Amino acid sequence: MSSIMPNFRPSGRSERREEMVLYECPLWTLLYPMSNVTTMASAISDAVDDGDSLYLAGFTHLIPFAAGHEIIRAGYDDLELVRATPDLVYDQLIAAGCVSKVTFSWAGNPGVGSLRAFRRAVEADVPNPIEIEEYTHYGMVAALHAGAANLPFMPVRTFAGSDLVDHNDAIRTVSSPYGDDEIPVVPPIEPDVAIVSAQRSDEDGNAHLWGIPGEQKEAALAADTVICCVEELCSTETIRSDPNRTIFTADAVDHVVEVPYGAHPSYAQGYYDRDNEAYLEWEEVSKSHDDVQEWLDEWVYGVENRREYLEKLGAKRLLDLEVDSRYATAIDMGDY
Repeated sequence: MSSIMPNFRPSGRSERREEMVLYECPLWTLLYPMSNVTTMASAISDAVDDGDSLYLAGFTHLIPFAAGHEIIRAGYDDLELVRATPDLVYDQLIAAGCVSKVTFSWAGNPGVGSLRAFRRAVEADVPNPIEIEEYTHYGMVAALHAGAANLPFMPVRTFAGSDLVDHNDAIRTVSSPYGDDEIPVVPPIEPDVAIVSAQRSDEDGNAHLWGIPGEQKEAALAADTVICCVEELCSTETIRSDPNRTIFTADAVDHVVEVPYGAHPSYAQGYYDRDNEAYLEWEEVSKSHDDVQEWLDEWVYGVENRREYLEKLGAKRLLDLEVDSRYATAIDMGDY
């Protein structure tokens, strides 16, 4: 029924027949007539174009490395990368020559040091020059919130006295309608594509996330197109059993990709731990642009997809990232 509903027209049939079809067809099939599940390669191909602005979300965990590697393999260029706290995946995209601009707050290899490929692009135009637009963490989230809420700007009083105002023309001031002071404001951030991650979702894109949510929800609501990467697919009944854990809903999601270990070397709360060794390895590899290219040849271009990447990592390394179980205390939602 769902396959014919989008094109259904009564055309000479009785209005009663139309009412019966609508009544007999479950409401969710009218809203979401088909599964949004696809492969990573198809999702990236359908959603991303050269010159797009991309937001690869995730704060400490659930960072969509698999999606970033697919973008590199596909050979995109002139991309604007947007993100609070860009880390290794953005360094890799920059080193691959995919990027012409980065809009960001703090950037670095967490717990290790600088993003060396990012620095080379800014300081020495290697492999190509990039433009930067810098905010504070809160400034970025406020700008995302403005984009998600379709607001023309968002006030951020904490920019008062900051020298970022002198270096970022997008941070401006407005007169307070309730007083005489001038309030710094940021423009809305509205990415062409947001790539967000969660632990699980149903086939429509209703997704559960636990652990640190970061700015994932705001990024999804602010973007034109959303790819949701999950560790596993589950039933809609599982999602509905715990509605407060649902951070994305199907109306915001365009593509769902099931990609186990898709956030490696970052972690997925409850699924696997952070691969600290990988972050230390990148510190050494990224010291040289040539070494970075060799790494990309081996770990990105040299594998066809995430499955081959995991096979290359090996079972022992993945087993070392296993986490012990610690279940939340059960609650009674009540049957209403």
